[in-house]
Amino acid sequence: MTTLDELDKRILQQLQRDASVSNQALAELVHASPPTCLRRVKRLLDEGVIAKQVAILAPEKVGAGLTAIVEITLDHQASEHQLAFEKLVSEEPAVQQCYRVSPGPDFVLVIQVADMSAYHNLAHRLFAGQANVRNVRSFFSMLRSKFETRIEI
Repeated sequence: MTTLDELDKRILQQLQRDASVSNQALAELVHASPPTCLRRVKRLLDEGVIAKQVAILAPEKVGAGLTAIVEITLDHQASEHQLAFEKLVSEEPAVQQCYRVSPGPDFVLVIQVADMSAYHNLAHRLFAGQANVRNVRSFFSMLRSKFETRIEI
């Protein structure tokens, strides 16, 4: 774990709100000089504290309005079977998140697709055709009342 001082934390909190802010504006927001701020952000990137800087899209605005939360139980849970399943789902762009969980199902996936027909096609391709998938339980979002990417630090 990386040791973060108060300035690092202020920088990270601001970048989690808006990573598109200029270095000059970020420096003003966190009460640091622009060169200091630039060095800190570079170090946080180099150390992997900042994993990625991205634009977060509104799914309904880009034709991906159906969110599915899917529980997957495998027949065989040996490491090689879990790794094979993780590789399969990681190659699918519609799978946004994949978690190994315990107890209960082996995996929980968050999937974003256009509609129920698109989900059906994905489920057939990823789950129905896999001999090691024993059980699939899907939940469909009716309303997203909160979506946050920030981590409290």
